[in-house]
Amino acid sequence: MNITVPVNGGEIWADDTGGDGPPLVLLHPGVGDSRIWDPVLPLLAKRHRVIRYDVRGYGRSPAPVAPYSLLGDLVAVLDHFALRRVALVGCSMGGGAALGLALADPERVASMVLLCPGVGGYPWPDEPEVDAEYEALTEAGDVPGLAAFGLREWAAAGADDAAVAQLRSAAPAWLTEEEFEQSDPPVFDRLGELDTPTVLMLGELDRATMITCNEDVAARIPGCRLIRLAGVDHLQPLRVPELIADTVLAHCGGEPRS
Repeated sequence: MNITVPVNGGEIWADDTGGDGPPLVLLHPGVGDSRIWDPVLPLLAKRHRVIRYDVRGYGRSPAPVAPYSLLGDLVAVLDHFALRRVALVGCSMGGGAALGLALADPERVASMVLLCPGVGGYPWPDEPEVDAEYEALTEAGDVPGLAAFGLREWAAAGADDAAVAQLRSAAPAWLTEEEFEQSDPPVFDRLGELDTPTVLMLGELDRATMITCNEDVAARIPGCRLIRLAGVDHLQPLRVPELIADTVLAHCGGEPRS
């Protein structure tokens, strides 16, 4: 069921499979939109009520016109659906939002599966050439150039049709993030406070800085299970959907598919 969810200063597109299964929320990366979950969602919906949504400016959600935060909009979605406690599956940008909620309101998060999570407060190394290229493309409003940049940086396993579609969808959203997106509180230094059952899946073809970050994050989260994915880049839901579904089902209260 497609739904428009009101959020502070705007609205976002969401989808709810319905059903009586335990609720599971899918949070997409900044290099795609909620359609990145298309290969995974049918496998999860057999045992869970699955909700996904597009962050402002991504996919089917309108571009932002007012300040917002990823954590604030996640809470708004949970409140809209009257979800008191959920399992979260967050990829990259979505993984950062999941960690933010688990620290801000741990009673609302039953478990987490983090796919190559982006983590606020992590001491990212300087990459001046990459940063300068990205800034020049955004200042020029060069959406095709941004999509090509994203494919080069994040799709090491191959620029197939699905990967290209995701980056082309995401690139326009990058033009408005600096103006409207507000940073959520940093989480890296607080990861040791987590008491949420967590799995972190790391793609071994991801960017080197992301691999190091994810290793550090997994080491800091108490009891976190780290899964390394050979031959997989940053677009995990497109690359290994069945493995992700089986991991989520086993970790988040469902049973693995037979």
